[in-house]
Amino acid sequence: MTNHTGTNDAFTTRFDGPAPEVAVSTDLVKRGLLVAPVLIAVCAVVWGVDGAWSSAYGIVLVLVNFALAAALIAVAARISVGLMMGAALFGYLIRLGLIFIAVWLVKDAGWISLPALGSTIIVTHLGLLFWEMKYVALSLAHPGLKPSASNLDNSI
Repeated sequence: MTNHTGTNDAFTTRFDGPAPEVAVSTDLVKRGLLVAPVLIAVCAVVWGVDGAWSSAYGIVLVLVNFALAAALIAVAARISVGLMMGAALFGYLIRLGLIFIAVWLVKDAGWISLPALGSTIIVTHLGLLFWEMKYVALSLAHPGLKPSASNLDNSI
């Protein structure tokens, strides 16, 4: 973290190091793309072709949401910690609004199945977050994703 004025306050302190949130988000998106065919197939079986299209749309919304969250925080952290906190709070509200608008815009479309879309959005958000918990390091020494065993051996 650096500070331009020599004082320690949240408005002028910023993070200059790597952005672990981007690594975590990229990992979430990769996992989401791995499970997407399964989710789409399940929705196709339950709700038909409209369910498959709705599921695909929902998966795109979720993956874009995760990527946008990481981008907002990473960019804001390079400016100031205060802005990063604001981006985390208000970014969540903005992203929630964007998901609402994305669903509202297609709610009457002929190809949409609202139960499939809603189920996909909920299951994909929660499922990917719980899955990712296994891979996130809970250590300030290695923020973000847990380092692989080969990376730990090279750093010693």
